[in-house]
Amino acid sequence: MWRKFFVFVFTSLLFVSMFSASADELNKLFYEARRDYDAEKLLKVIKEIEGTADYTKNSRLLTILADCYLEYAAWGVADKDKEKTLEKARANAEAAIKLDSKNGRAYYIAGAAIGRLAQYKGIVQSLFMLGDFDKYIDTAIKLLDENDEEGRLYKSFALIASGMRFRDVPWPLYNYKKSEELLMQALKLTPNYPNIYLELGYLYLKTNDKAKAKEMFQKVVDGKAYPWLVKTHESAVKSAKEELAKLK
Repeated sequence: MWRKFFVFVFTSLLFVSMFSASADELNKLFYEARRDYDAEKLLKVIKEIEGTADYTKNSRLLTILADCYLEYAAWGVADKDKEKTLEKARANAEAAIKLDSKNGRAYYIAGAAIGRLAQYKGIVQSLFMLGDFDKYIDTAIKLLDENDEEGRLYKSFALIASGMRFRDVPWPLYNYKKSEELLMQALKLTPNYPNIYLELGYLYLKTNDKAKAKEMFQKVVDGKAYPWLVKTHESAVKSAKEELAKLK
């Protein structure tokens, strides 16, 4: 009897270990796909997760899946498919949160998806969505552990999103000081992520400080890509060069 019990426990632990390793590998594949804007690899991760039995009961797998759809909407699908892809990102992130209320990465993804979905909605609906955006992003900032490498990166993402919200959304009012504070917090966490300078450059354009804006855009051009966000950096450099040309 005891022998059977120990065999059962060992087998169960082995299964959990294998499943965890699989989730780690899928997460790594996602990071690689996002780094390189590799749609084929991203779709492979989506297919693997959605083909996994009971993935809807696993918060981590749902989070990775949501992140896949968030990225896929940004650069992997045609414009006509972006809205429904973002809806999938939001739905999977919210499902992950229901299973784990401390999942900071899922809160960020849900908030980011809502922020991007707002552009497809009318003004009134967009304003209602702003409350959900703030709730998810603020919770992500509180939950994400900056002492963990992934937690630090996603906390930076959340701070950037919040900074952009106070810079770009007119309701209740623009708050450029708050925007700058949030972006600077993100920069403190990940000083090797030059894209933050791009958002600061846009902020200083809004405050009509062209000298500071120019300085920020130049920092993007001169900076090195964050190792896991190479293509994102290339896109930022292109945008920064365009802004610098306008400021000449």
